Amino acid sequence: MTSQTSDYKQLALDIKRWGEELGFSEVGITDIDLTKHEAQLQRWLDLGYHGDMEYMAAHGMKRARPAELVPGTQRVISVKMNYLPPDARFAKNLKENNKAYISRYALGRDYHKLMRNRLKKLGQKIELHVDQLGFRPFVDSAPVLERQLAEKAGLGWQGKHSLLINKEAGSWFFLGELFVDIPLPIDKPNEFEGCGKCVACITLCPTGAIVEPYVVDARKCISYLTIELQGPIPEQYRSLLGNRVYGCDDCQLVCPWNRYGQITDEADFHPRKQLKDKELLELFAWDEATFLNNTEGSPIRRIGHQRWQRNLAVGLGNANFDQRIIDALNDARQHATELVQEHIDWALAQQLKKQKQLRKTARLIRIVEKGLPRDA
Repeated sequence: MTSQTSDYKQLALDIKRWGEELGFSEVGITDIDLTKHEAQLQRWLDLGYHGDMEYMAAHGMKRARPAELVPGTQRVISVKMNYLPPDARFAKNLKENNKAYISRYALGRDYHKLMRNRLKKLGQKIELHVDQLGFRPFVDSAPVLERQLAEKAGLGWQGKHSLLINKEAGSWFFLGELFVDIPLPIDKPNEFEGCGKCVACITLCPTGAIVEPYVVDARKCISYLTIELQGPIPEQYRSLLGNRVYGCDDCQLVCPWNRYGQITDEADFHPRKQLKDKELLELFAWDEATFLNNTEGSPIRRIGHQRWQRNLAVGLGNANFDQRIIDALNDARQHATELVQEHIDWALAQQLKKQKQLRKTARLIRIVEKGLPRDA
């Protein structure tokens, strides 16, 4: 073993220790060969499963070729950071259809900047021990096949819902990468496949977005529909959204491995009081200034006030009948954009149907109570 090889071996051990000190729950190192994933990526793009996310197609195979993204890259340091907050209240929140369900990852501070800063610090620590190090951190900020890299780095396996699963931590964690131009020793790729015959995520996806094991059609995915989609939410999916107004956790909620989900140590990922357990009507009442103020530092802010209202209007349409909802929708419609108006009109129609059904049910109850024939 040469002195340089020995030095890199020790450096790899140090990198993992530094990563844990910076708050990452696990750190792995992999090479950059992702050629076996290129055909599947191209098939996914050819089928149009990326929807309106044109940047996915624009970068083409660069996603599977780290050295084309950052010339000189030899290794990728893959990290994960837990985000599951205490008292998550998943199931209860979904059952209360007058309240807004926001994906667990989005209730706290935006993870992109936090993790990117930590990865930058990790790169700077490495730089102190390597002459002329080249490094670049990524957290959902470039065309990177992060789950495939994480799997190669030994951090888990890609589940049938396409998310990475770790047998000690489930899937409630974020991933990030640090591209480096030094030949660090690599970790053993993950060889454990824990999904087996389980298809819970496929069966219970509200919109059937997991079209086959390991393949998600983004155009059907509630996370895509409420976050990435710029225009109207297709009408056939609106009732399926329920009260999910930003993202969706259903495929993770039903995954048996998430019984091992680890609570985050990051206070920044804990839910903000202005977002947690809030009624749809309260959030719908926010004007743009209030929206921007209450979502400062939150990933929710990037969808903007208009799409926030679009999503909430759908949620209000799916809620139980409430005259306050009809009043709020009518009031908002007067100054709403064309996009929001379309969803308000749909929501009003849903509420009026429920009102009509309630009246019909009440009438039948009165008839039964009086002992009269049903056609009286």
